[in-house]
Amino acid sequence: MSIATNNIAFNVEDIRKDFPILNREVNGYPLVYLDNAATSQTPKQVMDAIVDYYSNYNANIHRGVHSLSQEATDKYEGARIKIQQHFNAEKAHEIIFTSGTTHGINLVASGFASILKKGDEILVSALEHHSNIVPWQMLCEKTGAILKVIPMNEQGELIYESFEELLSENTKVVFLNHVSNALGTINPIKKIIDKAHEKGAAVLIDGAQAAPHIKADVQALDVDFYVVSAHKMCGPTGVGVLYGKEEWLNKLPPYQGGGEMIATVSFEKTTYAELPHKFEAGTPNICGGIAFGAAIDYMNAIGFEAIAHYEEELLDYATLKLQEIEGMELYGTSREKTAVISFNIEGLHPYDIGTLVDKMGIAVRTGHHCAQPIMDFYKIPGTVRASFSFYNTKEEIDRFIDAVKKAKSMLS
Repeated sequence: MSIATNNIAFNVEDIRKDFPILNREVNGYPLVYLDNAATSQTPKQVMDAIVDYYSNYNANIHRGVHSLSQEATDKYEGARIKIQQHFNAEKAHEIIFTSGTTHGINLVASGFASILKKGDEILVSALEHHSNIVPWQMLCEKTGAILKVIPMNEQGELIYESFEELLSENTKVVFLNHVSNALGTINPIKKIIDKAHEKGAAVLIDGAQAAPHIKADVQALDVDFYVVSAHKMCGPTGVGVLYGKEEWLNKLPPYQGGGEMIATVSFEKTTYAELPHKFEAGTPNICGGIAFGAAIDYMNAIGFEAIAHYEEELLDYATLKLQEIEGMELYGTSREKTAVISFNIEGLHPYDIGTLVDKMGIAVRTGHHCAQPIMDFYKIPGTVRASFSFYNTKEEIDRFIDAVKKAKSMLS
């Protein structure tokens, strides 16, 4: 399939050639990979960046005077600038390399332990991944702050009016995802950020599920913190970034102590380095950061407008096909959503469906998707989740639909 966006041809068959894993078989069938919300696949261009690092300039960064160290430093800091430009951060030092989204959330939550006091309030949405719930619960236990939940409706959308009612002068932090990993719902984050700022509250957005589909502009959003993982964006696992406004990053204390995050050390006193190094203790995932930069380059070369348009076609196509299956129940029917479908079939356990379609080469996710409060809301143990990326095809969706129908027949 080819589509044109900004005079650039998007050809899914050409794109698929960049992903070697899509050529393999699973259980004797060609792989259909529909677990992209858990992790995306990795193109050759990113793999080449990894091999290039270890083959040609593997060295520690920042402190070395020799050529390899300087080359590695230039490539690593170059990746930081690529990421800064991608998210339109004002300054490169507002981009903090982390091990992933969870690390970034914990870094911010830990920092607020020195800011919050008993009786302060923090707001979380009902649509969150556990990684954007548990750190804040731990923070409340430490500080005496109060956690309040923005409720959702049956369509999987946040109830904005309830958010306005919960928001008060006591609200110090609001945190929610840009896109729900379990339902695909796109939250109205700009509207929420602006309203929270009226009360002087800081806002953290979990962008892990949005970043593969939406090119977020952190300055236009006026968001205080935005966190993402590389492995959702065609990059390697074990690396991500925290964007934070300079003023907020300067307010927060260091998250970890060690090398690189210091200015001076004596047994009497240690002083801390400037941003971004204040939050980057120890030897980082150098190769991972560089490869993340390569992944950003790869996705931008395709174009996020083209990606969004194509994935919307896949989502609409799959939704219509699934709705034809008797007993089908879809969860997350928001008007604004990305390429995620969560569903159950009446009388069948999602795990059984997932196991059987795997026998036919179809990779989907089953369970609560680290979003147990959502499952509790719908009074279900979990769902089958199919999540699409720009390298998937309608032909793969047809195979997926056929596999679900066969699984239903076998289990009924």
